[in-house]
Amino acid sequence: MNTKEINEIRRRVRRDRSNMAAIYGCYVGDNKLIVSEFRCSCATMSENESDKYFSLLKRTLSGTLGKNLIDINFATSQVASSPEHKLLMDLRDSELKDDETRFAFYRKVMDSVSFDGGYVILLGLDKYDVPFKSKDGDTQDDNSSQVYTYLLCAICPVKQTKPQLFYEAESKQFHDGNIMNIVCAPELGFLFPAFDNRATNIYNALYYNHSPKENYEAFVAAVFNTPIPKPAYAQKQSFEALLTNSLEEDCSMDLVQTVHEQLCQYIDMHKESKVPEALTLTKGQITGVLQEVGVSQEHIAKFSVDYDEAFGFEAAVHPKNIIDDKRFQVRTPDVSIQVARDRTDLIETRIIGGVKYILINAEEDVQVNGVSIHFRGEKN
Repeated sequence: MNTKEINEIRRRVRRDRSNMAAIYGCYVGDNKLIVSEFRCSCATMSENESDKYFSLLKRTLSGTLGKNLIDINFATSQVASSPEHKLLMDLRDSELKDDETRFAFYRKVMDSVSFDGGYVILLGLDKYDVPFKSKDGDTQDDNSSQVYTYLLCAICPVKQTKPQLFYEAESKQFHDGNIMNIVCAPELGFLFPAFDNRATNIYNALYYNHSPKENYEAFVAAVFNTPIPKPAYAQKQSFEALLTNSLEEDCSMDLVQTVHEQLCQYIDMHKESKVPEALTLTKGQITGVLQEVGVSQEHIAKFSVDYDEAFGFEAAVHPKNIIDDKRFQVRTPDVSIQVARDRTDLIETRIIGGVKYILINAEEDVQVNGVSIHFRGEKN
């Protein structure tokens, strides 16, 4: 799915636009047992309550493609006969009304997910009369070519609040409040089936993962039984280790600056182009950048082999997963320096008298702990 297709579905996940008849769910305790199971009618819930449920489901369609939103691809054999795909299809085809099917799904989640304090599993099913869209982009709301029926699942940690004083209007006094179990924003979830080319695609799902450091492999294995990329944080660490270990003495400040600048340029150009598909870079594009800055063929060959081991053979990567496109950081064990991504020219390394130094151009205002300072010997 691309950003336009995700946003089209995301705009539907509202009380006044969705065709969801009810939201199903269960509260799973610390002991991985169901504390309560519920069905909330969207027609009879209060407006405030239904808005909160829809907001939680909607959050599973937010974030960055390739980082928080990951395409799940089912093999043809899975679609034909696998138990994991059949369960998802049964949930959809039964419109979540079959108790046995729902509890089979809850059990898969409970066996693979654990949060301190427990969590809530939310399920919603919507039927979307997809408006016809002409080649020039005009949408005809009264002309629907198909109905897209999809599931949304959100898995939301539950946390206990601390007792607080609260104001009681009737007595006009403050009183001690009770501990409450609060449902937090979803940590993971999914949409099934995918909405590709504005049509139903049962060969794909869209997986949501809030954390950049955890991809919940056990959950993905239980529900989808498909491989999944490393979490974004791990991809960044792998890429940094690749540059360090594969390039050896070629890995200089200038090289890292250039690689960072080139990857940022790819990100900027993709953003300016407004292409809805997620940006990915091939191994060839990345090694091309290394060649441009003069990395030896020996080190490029080692980088290529190590890249396949870290990310998969000839795998494409999302550049925002392997660099921080908002800043440039230089760090020693005792010092950390952050530079605006477009001003890396202000910083350089140099050896003076046999000692390694990091030099920063400081012609503009310099502040230390918020205080503007002068350099000794500086003439006004």
